[in-house]
Amino acid sequence: MSEPLRRSTMQPAADIYGNIRSGLPMPSTAKKASSSAMRMSLAGPAARTPYLPPGTGSGSNTGHSGYRSQNVNPLLQSTSKPNYGRTPLTNSSRRGSVWTGGATLAPPSGSQTFKDPRPLRERSYQSKMKQEIYSWLQATEFDISMQTLSNITGKDYRAMFQHLVVIVDPGYPFDSRLRFEDECQPALKALRYPFAAQIDNKWLAAPGSMHSWPALLAVLHWLVEMGKARLNYLESEDDPTLQIVDRIPEEFSDPIHHQALAFEYFSEAYVAFFHGADIFHEQDKALETSYGASSILLKAAPFNDRIEAKKNERVVGDLEEKKALLARRAKELDELRASKAPLEKLQKIQACILDDRAKFDDVLHRLESRKRQLTESVAREKAELAARSQNFDQLKAEHEKLTEVVKVQNLTPEEVIRMNTDHETLARNLEDLKYKISEARKTVMSLEVITTNRGAAADEALELYGNLLSAVGLFPPLPPPFDNIDLRLELNTATANPQQLLLGSDIRKVIKPTLNSVAEIKRTERADVESERIKVDNELDQLTLECENVDEEVREIEKKVMSLNEQADDLRDAAQQESMVSNAEAARLERELAHARTAALSSGMGVKSRLQALQFDYREQIAKVSRLKDETIRAIAKNSNEIGLFKEEVSAQLRRLRDFVEEGN
Repeated sequence: MSEPLRRSTMQPAADIYGNIRSGLPMPSTAKKASSSAMRMSLAGPAARTPYLPPGTGSGSNTGHSGYRSQNVNPLLQSTSKPNYGRTPLTNSSRRGSVWTGGATLAPPSGSQTFKDPRPLRERSYQSKMKQEIYSWLQATEFDISMQTLSNITGKDYRAMFQHLVVIVDPGYPFDSRLRFEDECQPALKALRYPFAAQIDNKWLAAPGSMHSWPALLAVLHWLVEMGKARLNYLESEDDPTLQIVDRIPEEFSDPIHHQALAFEYFSEAYVAFFHGADIFHEQDKALETSYGASSILLKAAPFNDRIEAKKNERVVGDLEEKKALLARRAKELDELRASKAPLEKLQKIQACILDDRAKFDDVLHRLESRKRQLTESVAREKAELAARSQNFDQLKAEHEKLTEVVKVQNLTPEEVIRMNTDHETLARNLEDLKYKISEARKTVMSLEVITTNRGAAADEALELYGNLLSAVGLFPPLPPPFDNIDLRLELNTATANPQQLLLGSDIRKVIKPTLNSVAEIKRTERADVESERIKVDNELDQLTLECENVDEEVREIEKKVMSLNEQADDLRDAAQQESMVSNAEAARLERELAHARTAALSSGMGVKSRLQALQFDYREQIAKVSRLKDETIRAIAKNSNEIGLFKEEVSAQLRRLRDFVEEGN
């Protein structure tokens, strides 16, 4: 079924908005809403009022498609459907319709008006509204220019107004035969514009005037915001309130999904009812497929149990996944805690990189020096080769000259024989010399190999020497008094002078004595540090011994304090016992005195002397109790004073010990 046919025609179980129910005919097999409200439709009450007469409909809707959902959602509802449904004119054999027609609803009361809180008179706010209106109209393919918004006419305002209203409610029925003043207010009230009562129809004749343009511009801006909100809502695919049945998951518990399925079922059944059907097998099967039930009579208790079982199964599955994830994360956390901190590893890597960089800079410096030396050697060899080539050319020219001279000379046979003999002798001497030269070259090559090997060994030794200098911190600048000495050495194998093979300070006169002096200084410093360590250990042992002695004194003082406290407790207990005895004696005497007074009253003046004696004993007991109390208080004060003095003495001893330890450190 198409999307316009999807909306339900059900009324809610309770009309919370106080609107009347629809008078649409319902099929006899339609199931009434149960009191449990589990299968209630999302349709809601008729949340809009058709302000136009029923005869002003667009006429483009057909039969059942003309009545859409009465959903309370303002982004999906249409305010332009006064013709709710029509009974088909054919198939007269079916029972007649009992629908008496839809009753029109009264418009909301306009007695209460609200003041628009927007700053409509501000130029900046008007410019902002114009820009947003222009951008939205361009985005919705409405041809307009910013100049039109600045100099608006009634015709342009009507076109923009109708375009924006159609975006908010595509089915709103505008009538070209009516004046715009008769259409504006009903449209705004139908769309629930909160400040519709403040719009005067007289303003629409000249919307660009100073007193009317801010309010009318605010109307357009509000329609733009409503259009954007409706578009965003319709494009939100995951919102269940759209009631799209195809997007309902297999397992669901949201009441909106149940209402969407009920909405779809009743709308399909209502269409089938209009086509003459009283039993809806296809709709029942579709609903059974959606719920996975075996009967259309879905009872509440089994359904709830089924939903709870699916929910519990899903929750158990999620719990297992969470437990597995927790185990993995706990394992990763243990591995991270067991491993060293990444910062320490990075610091070690950084230290190694810095050390390698220093070594690389040193090697690069030596290689650059060697490159310069080799470049100079190549330049010298090229110069020598050029000189020898020039000498060879001269010798060749001289040979040609001598050959010509020999040709023109007249020689005798003896001279020719002598010359041949001399030539043979010279040839043999030349062969001997060539053999000696080849032997010398072989010797030179072997010596060059030996020299190269020894140079590589010397280079490695110098590199090890440089690494040792770097390790012991003897790279320039050196500490005084060696700040003018450079202990580094470089090997120059490209030089022809043996004295320049090793570049740097003299080994015997400078480097070796300097290293010996540095070693002697380090040994002296080590001996001093060792002596200082021994001295500090001795002082630490003495301080430890003194601390132990002080601890012993503190323990002795604590024992004394405990004994004093025990004595004070004994005195206090004794004083309390004596006080109790005195109090008991005083009470006894008071009783005897009272008895004596009673006896005196009964016997007369004969017991007056006895009364005086008892009074005297009573005063003595009172004085004794007072004396014991004073002694107890003095003893407690004395003990407290001694305890305070003891604490001050211990505190002074501990402060002196701390000061002594701090001075020692």
